[in-house]
Parts: sequence; C-alpha cells; structure tokens
Amino acid sequence: MTNSKVPHKHQSKFTIIGAIVTLGIVYGDIGTSPLYVMKAILGANPHVDTNYILGAISCIFWTLTLQTTIKYVMITLRADNKGEGGILALYALVRRNKKKWLYIVAILGASTLIADGIITPAITVVSAIEGLQGMYANTPVVPISIGIITALFFIQQFGTNVIGKSFGPIMFIWFATLGVLGILQIANLPLILKALNPYYAINLLANYPNWFLILGAVFLCTTGAEALYSDLGHCGIGNIRISWIFVKTTLVLNYLGQGAWILSNIGSLTHEVNPFYAMMPVVFLPVGVALATAAAIIASQALISGSYTIFSEAMSLNFWPRQLIKYPTKLKGQMYIPFVNGFLFIFCVIMVLFFQSSSQMEAAYGLSITITMLMTTLLLTFYLKTIHVKSYFIYPFIVVFLIIESSFFTANMFKFMHGGWVTVLIAGCIGIVMLVCFNARRIKNRHMQYVKIKPHFTTLSDLKEDKNIPKYATNLVYISKANFSTDIENKIIYSILNKQPKRADHYWVLHIDLMDEPYTFEYTFDQLVPDVLFRVNLRIGFKIQPLVNLYFRQIVDELVANKEFDIRSNYPSLRKHDITADFKFILIHRIFTINQINNFGEKVSLIIYNIIKHLGISDLKAYNLETSNVLVESVPLIVDTSCKLKIVRVES
Repeated sequence: MTNSKVPHKHQSKFTIIGAIVTLGIVYGDIGTSPLYVMKAILGANPHVDTNYILGAISCIFWTLTLQTTIKYVMITLRADNKGEGGILALYALVRRNKKKWLYIVAILGASTLIADGIITPAITVVSAIEGLQGMYANTPVVPISIGIITALFFIQQFGTNVIGKSFGPIMFIWFATLGVLGILQIANLPLILKALNPYYAINLLANYPNWFLILGAVFLCTTGAEALYSDLGHCGIGNIRISWIFVKTTLVLNYLGQGAWILSNIGSLTHEVNPFYAMMPVVFLPVGVALATAAAIIASQALISGSYTIFSEAMSLNFWPRQLIKYPTKLKGQMYIPFVNGFLFIFCVIMVLFFQSSSQMEAAYGLSITITMLMTTLLLTFYLKTIHVKSYFIYPFIVVFLIIESSFFTANMFKFMHGGWVTVLIAGCIGIVMLVCFNARRIKNRHMQYVKIKPHFTTLSDLKEDKNIPKYATNLVYISKANFSTDIENKIIYSILNKQPKRADHYWVLHIDLMDEPYTFEYTFDQLVPDVLFRVNLRIGFKIQPLVNLYFRQIVDELVANKEFDIRSNYPSLRKHDITADFKFILIHRIFTINQINNFGEKVSLIIYNIIKHLGISDLKAYNLETSNVLVESVPLIVDTSCKLKIVRVES
C-alpha cells in the first residue's frame, strides 16, 4: 500500500494566531446574534418591565452556558471525524452502528441545518444595514442588502484566501467592541448583573403566559452553535475552546449592556427600536454600522464555506447527487461548488425579498435549527456509547438536552405560521432529495450482480494472446464498484468477453472509494494475473479533489519506477522508440427502466431519482476523466429474461 498523507488543519493545541483565525471562521453566526436577539425579545412581549428584561437576559446567559458551552464546546467537539465536525461527520462515526435508521436522523439534521442556514446571511446583512436608518431614515435596506449578498456570492468562484486573512482581526475588533459597549451601559445600571442569577430565568418562564414566544426569541442567541461544530475542521478543538471564553464573555457583556439600556429607557421604548444600535453613542454609530456590516459578511462567508463542506460530505455519504467541485485557490481544503453557491444565492435573495426586514425574519428564524440540534443530540448519544462512555453520564446527558431542545422546539413551533414554514418547506425538499438519493443508491447496489473474478483469469490470459481478435487497447481500465478484490461486476466481464470481445495487453480494475473521512489519500495495488490483470483501489477523502486521471497516472508512474509495470507500448514500431502505451477507460452506466422493478416503493424512489440526478454531474465529470480516452457503456440495471408470451414457429 502507498499512502500519500495529506496534512490537515485539525490541531488540538492552542495558539494565539490560531485563536484569532478561529474568531473569523467559527463565530460569525453566533457573534452577530446581538444584532437582533434583544429586538426580538422586546417584540415577544407587549409589556416590558424590570423582571421581564432580567429574566430574558438570564435565559440568554444560561442558554449560552448549557447549550453552547457544555453541549457543544465541552462535549460535542470531541466527536470529530479525522478533524472534521458537523452532523454528517458525526453520522459517519456512528453509521456502522446496528441502528440502520440513523441515516434518517442524519438527513433530518443536515437538511434543517442547510435550510435554516439559508436565512443567516439574509438576517445578518439586513440587520446590519438597518442600523443606517438611525442616521438616514429612508435608507433602502433591501436593495443594499441584496447588493452585498450578490457581491459576496460572486467572489466565491475566485476563492476567499486574500479577504479571509482579515476576518480574524476584524472579528476580534467586533467582539471587543461588543464587550466595551456592554460595559459602558452596565456601569450606568449595575442592577442588570442580577440577570446572571438563574432565578430570574425560572421566574420568567413560570409567570409569563407567552413564555413560548419569549423562549423562541431567546433561542436566537445560540443558533450559531451547530455551525461552530461544523467548522471544527478549520480551526481545531483547542483554538475553539479557548477563544470561546473571550467570545462568550463579550457576548454576555453586550446582552447585559442592551438590557441596562432598555431598563434606563423603558418609558420611551417603541417596537421599532433596536437596542444594539440605540445604546451606541451617536458619534460612534457610523463605525458601529460598518463593523456590524463587516461582521455580517464574515458570518455569511462562514455559512457559505460550511455549506460546501456539508454538501461534499453528503455526496460522500450518497445523500446528494455528485456535484462539480472546484478548488479556486491553493489554500488547502478550500472548495467551491457552483451548484451550491447558486442555490444559496437564489434563496438568500428570496428571503430578503420575501421578509423585507430583520424583524420579519426573526419570526421565521430558529425553527429548523432546533431539529438539527435534537438530531445531533440523538447521534451524539450513540457516539458516546460507541466510545464506551459510562451509562450514568450518557442518560443524564440525553435527558437534560432533549428537555432543553424540545422546549426550544415547542417554542419555535409557534413561528411556523409567521414564516417558519418557509425554512421547513426548504428543509423538506432538501430532505426528500437526500432520502431518495440514499435509497436509490441502496436499491441499485442491491440489484448489482457480482461474480468471482478468479475463474476468469485463464480466459483473460487467453484473450490477450488471441491474435484473431483485433486489439482494442493496450491498457483497458474498467471503473469498478466491487469493494473486494476477489469480486467483479458481471457487467464488466460481459463487456470484455461478450458485448464485443476486447483484447488488450493489460486489464485494469480501478475501484474508486470516495471516503467519508476528509483527507484520506491512498491506494493499494494487486497484480491478480502477472502482466495481464491488475487491481487498484483508490481511496480519496471528501476534501480531496477527485482528479482520478492524474492520480491513476501517478500510480502507474510509481509502478514503473518500482519496476512492477512496463509502460512502453507493445506495438513494435512504437516500442523501439520508447513510446508510452495507450490507456482506455470504460465506465459502465446502469440504466433503470420502470418495468424492471416490481416493488412499488422502490419503483417510485428510482423514478424520482432519475429526475433529481440531473441536479448532479456524471461519473465522467466527477472523476475528471473528460480529457481521457473514455467509453461509457450503457447496460440495464436488471436483465429480465422471463417473458409470459411464447412465440410460435410456423411453416414458411
């Protein structure tokens, strides 16, 4: 086996530079929550008094402590897949569990994460631009927001390496500003520090009849926790955990400061006021809006980059049709998926046009992400069992967080008719695509027929020597889905021997395993029949560009260097001039027709799959074989030789 190790950025050690970079990559979503959380809390209750504000901020503090700090930062970050985080990485760790239904949990979690994430750029950018209305009442918020979002998605195709370097320092300034603004207001009203006492949170939930609306608004403070886990692979657990101390401190100070400002101005509050901008000194407001806009752009960029990772993981897990993935810069791990970029851009613009204002988006935001968090809790429970954590820890963990997240889910369900249905509808469509892709792949794999390759060794050797058959190629390479070197698809044998006898000097079986681990990059080589039949297993992680033609050439060059293979042409006229031999690739394309499947459910799944597979690209493009000598042979998925009708011979 040859293992070409690809180093990745997953580091457990803390560094100052790493922590600053982490601020720009990980905390954009949760770090921009102060733009709209307190405004949403004011809108959730018509009567604002001291106990209400103390209770609401207490809920925020303990939500950040229990949900974000304990569940995600302390526990969930430990569940990494070779450095990568997120719900699909977590599923990849537990999918070998005997509970086969866990794929449904993963699909629910991933689809709702993507759906609710679509609204993140919209609500953060719109909230930031709305700050300009404090200076210019007639600011055209919607056109400016759409312009910023359009520019942001447009630059993705060129890579974000250059602007990305500034994200960390900008977010450091942003969080420092949050903290300073909060401290200035707390100094005017130290009473607000009482909100750190959990009594006020309990009192709020017990005595306010519209607690569900309040809790739905409070939940917005932790919506970025799932994104924090998804970005684990970019920064490492050490940098995330240490930097979270700084981030949480500044967030809590800012929420306390907004609460202090509200209590100091409780007699003049209106539903339109945003405490975040209102507590700023007037002279600082332009700077505050500029910083908020920059933070919103960074939060949106983190969401976009994270979405690319989610979809690439989904492809490796057979949850999504294969997409064209580009790598616009030399920065390792940075990818660009045109389809995903276009999909996110269109729906972000639709969100802005549909909701028009951040207050309208607040009513829809958060519902889907509660489902993601619930699914993460379920998968995390199985992961903890997998690594043999004691039951007396697992069961209290699942009970506590299922209660917390179920409460948030119940509260957010009241958002359904106020716009939450939009993200649920999007999540449903994404989930259906994922479910159909996964089931269709399982159906196709079940109907795929394999045979033992060893009985064909002699036949292939004889075919090579049969001069009566025109030579088809010097090296004939078949892309095989057989996981074991002892097996091969019967369609490949049929193609070589029956469809058109294909004489070649060498036959190659190339098995491409697109791994659900991020940076696997290795191959194995077996010479099944000396100088006749070879098998190569190519294992590629989902963050490695699948340039199969180049990798196969590297493998052949290494075999030549090791004197395991002679790459010179076997045509005498070419061989004497050391001309390299030709290679021809063959892809077997299995076609499904409606009459091949009797099971109604399977038939419906495959019909829908035949429609949605057009969202993706062919294996030819996915493996970057377009510039190679490739033949695609179409064969039926199932060969049905039975026929109820029997033809009768008659005399001529």
